[in-house]
Amino acid sequence: MVESNILNLNNTKHVHFIGIGGISMSGLAEILLDMGYKISGSDINSSNLTAKLSEKGVKVYIGHSEENIKNPDLVVYTAAVKESNPELKKSKSLKIPVMERSALLGEIMKIFPYSINVSGTHGKTTTTSMVSMILLECGLNPTIHVGGELDAIGGNTKIGENKYFVSEACEYAEGFLKYNPFLAVVLNIEEDHLDFFKDIEHIKSSFLKFISLVPREGYVIANYDDENIVSILEKANCNKITYGITSKEAMWKAKDIAYNHSGCASFWIYKNDEKIINITLKVPGVHNVSNALAAISACHALGCDIEDIKAGLESYTGTHRRFELKGMINDIKVVDDYAHHPSEVKATLKACKNSSYRKIWCVFQPHTYTRTKHLLNEFKDAFYDADTIIVSDIYAAREKDTGEVHSSMLVDKIKASNKNVLYMPDFESIVQHLNEHASPGDLVITMGAGNINSVGEMFLKTKKIVAVS
Repeated sequence: MVESNILNLNNTKHVHFIGIGGISMSGLAEILLDMGYKISGSDINSSNLTAKLSEKGVKVYIGHSEENIKNPDLVVYTAAVKESNPELKKSKSLKIPVMERSALLGEIMKIFPYSINVSGTHGKTTTTSMVSMILLECGLNPTIHVGGELDAIGGNTKIGENKYFVSEACEYAEGFLKYNPFLAVVLNIEEDHLDFFKDIEHIKSSFLKFISLVPREGYVIANYDDENIVSILEKANCNKITYGITSKEAMWKAKDIAYNHSGCASFWIYKNDEKIINITLKVPGVHNVSNALAAISACHALGCDIEDIKAGLESYTGTHRRFELKGMINDIKVVDDYAHHPSEVKATLKACKNSSYRKIWCVFQPHTYTRTKHLLNEFKDAFYDADTIIVSDIYAAREKDTGEVHSSMLVDKIKASNKNVLYMPDFESIVQHLNEHASPGDLVITMGAGNINSVGEMFLKTKKIVAVS
């Protein structure tokens, strides 16, 4: 059990979570439950995460209602919860203390002398998982809070000892500025979340504030291939460790990269131009070589042995919804990936192209209206390595449709690059099209941070599934 009086157990005994089924909220609820708090919460839909909490004794309400507020001592909510939420309104009317999710996570971090935060526009879940696997291999028994389900820990959260805490650090609404990192990883800085940030300079300034939270004796692990990171790194007042694939100045480098038939890389690690060790990954793409370099740099700074680092990395087989193999049907491989930013889409499809598939079908669900609108031109060239692209309707998430952007606009942009692209708003039509046109040897990859993964699951149920290879 993680022990702490950060939230003062004497005064706070019952914590209620609005949106408890979220990947982060469910994990935080589990951590507080282990600390000895009484936990309740609500969410719009039930899920395997809410079911897991229920099995542990958490009272989970499906649907939001003021009746769900049973005199808790603290109410935690996510940034997606609006002021009009009946539970939030009821809590405030009763003068019950409320706390936003990232603030709670920051408070929990204060328990741990070594809080490891993985930040960046993309790659956070994978790199956090890689770091976690290495620390587990080293026998350090970290407490882990990851933004995806990792089979090695049986979900998205692992309760360990109260020395090392590993978590993602999301920049949305500057939530990560409430954290307390001893070691901060910065994977990349690109335009995203433009419903909150004004532009790339605003985003860079936010990341600078984040790395400035690291104490003088702590570490910033920085991707030296990323110009935006390089431009702010010199202002950090702590130990700085750099890594890169193309950068000549980086401390840690990957060289002699080669790919197998599945697109997974083998490469040599160099530190300050000294050849150290060979690594073979079980996840595909050059972007995962970069993520692995970040994990290596971070864990070496924490004192991990290089052989343990290698063993931890090579045991990592992926996180759910990150190039997750869903199954095979008639020798057609079905994979799901969380990619929803142009750079993520491009990197994932490039990884697919390094494999030996006959044809790549990319079924893409744009995520949020603001991202689709602001990054239309970037999306235009992101699908270069796909043979056929099918675009569904935009997944709204926390937003409302203002009519300013539509999936058909994205389709028109992609068509300008002479790509074979189709707009299909409903999932049933997509599955029917795949049934009629996908052939043995093809890859079907569903992409997006919404519910597009259900297309692959529906497709796999249409015929008898053969063994996964």
